[in-house]
Amino acid sequence: MSDTDWTFLSDGLDAATVSRGVTAGIERPPGGGRFLYGFNSRAASPGAVALSCALVDFAPLPSGGSIRACIQRGPGGGPLGFAPFLFLCGQGTSVNDAAYLLGLSDDDPHRVVLRKGAISGGVPSEGAGTLLTSAESFVQGTWLHLRLDAIVNDTGDVVLDVFENDLDTHPLGTPPDWRRVDGMPQLIDDALGVTSGSSPLTSGRVGFGFQTRDVTRRGFFDHLELIRQD
Repeated sequence: MSDTDWTFLSDGLDAATVSRGVTAGIERPPGGGRFLYGFNSRAASPGAVALSCALVDFAPLPSGGSIRACIQRGPGGGPLGFAPFLFLCGQGTSVNDAAYLLGLSDDDPHRVVLRKGAISGGVPSEGAGTLLTSAESFVQGTWLHLRLDAIVNDTGDVVLDVFENDLDTHPLGTPPDWRRVDGMPQLIDDALGVTSGSSPLTSGRVGFGFQTRDVTRRGFFDHLELIRQD
């Protein structure tokens, strides 16, 4: 996918506050190519920046879908104050709109977190909107190959599944071995709004982003894949 396949969500941090773009200057995940996409905060301004896919049938997704990517909470000025994430079923074109977010929590060590809420809120390991948190924690600088599925049933329920691929045994360029993340069972965001406290998100934008509240915080992405539900 090229730069023209993505568009920035509105109300996000500007490029003077958070640098963003493609680079060959960061070590890629096992099996990765020549480049990756990264974010680097230049100021201690709280907020988020995110990109959504601009391709036909993905802008927005007519129903659910799947997003897969390698994500890293990069080394920088400190271990706290930032979180990279993927998102599905974003409800608008602003970082203030709600979505399902899967990312690496603002903790040391960090965990994989699934959250439902405003994209600008990132992925705290607990609190409003947090749906699932991984049992395993990870140190800063760890590449994780993650997958989030949001499948809409005929009843209006949204079935959420989180998977990971072990990059040491199945590096990029080889078929992934998707396994459920420990501590993150299948979750149904039901049409009645019981599970999450609000109606499920059955369509919308898909993409990736970075939340920060401090300077020299970094997040990296590689091997983004998108699939829409037919």
